[in-house]
Amino acid sequence: MLTAFLACLMLSFGLGATSAWAEGEALQGTLTNNGAPVAGVKIKASTQDGAPAGEDTSDEQGKWSIPVTGPGTYKVELDIASLPAGVGVTNNRPTLTPTVAEGQARNVLFPLGSAGGTTGDGQPGTKDSGGPSSFDRFADLLYSGIHFSLIIALAALGISLIFGTTGLTNFAHGEMVTLGGLLTFLFNVTIGMPLVLAGVISVVIGAALGYFQDRAFWGWLRKRRTNLVTTMIISIGLSLLVRYVYLYFFGGESRNYADYNAQAGVQYGPFLIAPKNLICDVIALVALAGVSFALVGTRLGKATRAVADNPALAAASGINVDRIIRLVWTIGGALAALSGVILGTFQGVGFGMGFQILLLIFAAVTLGGFGTAWGALLGSLVIGLFIQISTLWIPTELKSVGALAVLIVILLFRPQGILGRRARIG
Repeated sequence: MLTAFLACLMLSFGLGATSAWAEGEALQGTLTNNGAPVAGVKIKASTQDGAPAGEDTSDEQGKWSIPVTGPGTYKVELDIASLPAGVGVTNNRPTLTPTVAEGQARNVLFPLGSAGGTTGDGQPGTKDSGGPSSFDRFADLLYSGIHFSLIIALAALGISLIFGTTGLTNFAHGEMVTLGGLLTFLFNVTIGMPLVLAGVISVVIGAALGYFQDRAFWGWLRKRRTNLVTTMIISIGLSLLVRYVYLYFFGGESRNYADYNAQAGVQYGPFLIAPKNLICDVIALVALAGVSFALVGTRLGKATRAVADNPALAAASGINVDRIIRLVWTIGGALAALSGVILGTFQGVGFGMGFQILLLIFAAVTLGGFGTAWGALLGSLVIGLFIQISTLWIPTELKSVGALAVLIVILLFRPQGILGRRARIG
């Protein structure tokens, strides 16, 4: 039933879906000045080690694209000498260091405008051709870490609530994250809805699918008293099945939403933040705060915590355990879909986007303490910040390995997680 529903939705991707400018990993962008495309500007890319990765010249639409050999952090430099007279980079940063994820065509934005503004050294009318300073890069990575932490936290909170009430370690949760991104792409790009409306509808569908998952499938397995190891293995199989359904209908390349694809960053102190990312952060914080408050300050929240602590005792107290679990699945589905929507604006949409962060989601939940909502949030913050900031010292390809190493070290000293409770075994 679940697979048939997803297949019907994925069939729609064949109707008018647009592909990215380049398949596989790439750096790309559009140069405009006051809304007009800027052609003939040279862009060069190199690896962290300084090896050339490619170059391109903006075309008549201002577009440029440089395919790269794989995921990693690259240095992208705009040749300011090739800019038209009187045009400069308004944020005085003609060199950027974006990170490309697996299968991602990463958009790189150089905001152009009058060359008569002030530069990084405070001198008017000159152009600063140097790359970003160490402090600028640290500030960028710090914000990226917080932004990524919120994305992980949305999914981690849902998976933690499901585990707390049912004991299920759900490996198919990553595909719910992917579903949020794919549905938003479907509504925004294929159908032509505004991105905000597309995102809202995707979250609603994610919530509904979470509800029907438990009603038609997981709840049925619970009534048959299927043990937790078996249900975990079933979730792994379901994850593989759904992921390849996505791949079959959506394809293997990364794509981008039609709206807010490239935005100029706004300087907030040391942080250069695109408005879309700031809005996504606010939405994520509101969602996380709302669910956290509901768990603490409402009768449904108290009932949920009672079911998590002792389902049998909660049932004996008059609580409808199945209804509470179904509510948790609904909330978990909505949070996972919202995580996918925001992740799609951050790095593009792909068939494996949820699976790629699933291990990090589990790491965040484990680090914070399985089954604890606050632990999931704290664990996500630690994992997200470490992943991004660690690229100052280690290659980008190893950033997830470093985060998992930190997880192992912390669990050696506190096996129950940061906020988890000790449990007697035997």
